Amino acid sequence: MTVTAPAPAITPFRFFDLRVVRTRRLGPSLVRITFGGEELKDFAAGGYDQSLSLFLPHPHQDVPVVPVEEGDGWFAAWRALPADERAVMRSYTCREQRREPREEVDIDFALHGDIGPASRWAGRASAGDRVRVLGPAVADNTAIRFRPPQDPDWVLLFADETALPAAAAILDRMPRDRKVRAWLEVPHPDDRLVLPTLADAEITWIVRGSQGEGRERTDRVVDEVRAAELPDGTPYAWMAGESGSVRALRRHLVQERGFDRRSVTFVGYWRLGLSEEQLLAEALSGSGSNDQAF
Repeated sequence: MTVTAPAPAITPFRFFDLRVVRTRRLGPSLVRITFGGEELKDFAAGGYDQSLSLFLPHPHQDVPVVPVEEGDGWFAAWRALPADERAVMRSYTCREQRREPREEVDIDFALHGDIGPASRWAGRASAGDRVRVLGPAVADNTAIRFRPPQDPDWVLLFADETALPAAAAILDRMPRDRKVRAWLEVPHPDDRLVLPTLADAEITWIVRGSQGEGRERTDRVVDEVRAAELPDGTPYAWMAGESGSVRALRRHLVQERGFDRRSVTFVGYWRLGLSEEQLLAEALSGSGSNDQAF
């Protein structure tokens, strides 16, 4: 789950009023929430790691407060509202969009109890709950980060549970027989999912459990990739999740494996030691790292 702030709406993006249609638990740490609404006819997810900004109500509200009536000035107006009034804003991946039999989008949430407002909302969401989304109105948009600079011979993926929906959506779109090596980190064995793909994909699940955080966690992720024999040919790497882990993996691939920097996309969705609210405050102040999505 990302907590970065989008720029004010521009032509490729617009607001959508949506309602929860249903929820489905995917694992101990994952829940899929399906949203519907008439406005989805104009929603145009481009696939892969398509990011969107989700606006949620506070527990005492029925509807998220976003001053969309301000037009291009909505962002400044939203920031000016009291913290307990303005909608909770978080960035997520559009896991899937469907046109038939009805307009729907799925968003998968990583759950970590009531520690943060988004996880708390997702754990309690039910049919009819209202949200707002700042999402794509055109399929080719800047909120898609998976963009190989050329046609690669093979693709390397890394994602923790917060980026698992994006990795799964990327695998959905891989061409038939494209060679993929993927490392997917989750907290619990039952969070491992069946991920449909036409690609020639070898997926390694890293089940974290209660085995350490911080440097120990990062070292384990890098060691898993370092020990692997990678395919020959021109690679493209996409990595997303905890900032420390993806930065360490990027250093390994570029400095030890000789990957071209231009062929490595790395996105920090969150950072160990900082809460969602602290990360959001960083993003709003402009003091955060620039490797965040959207």
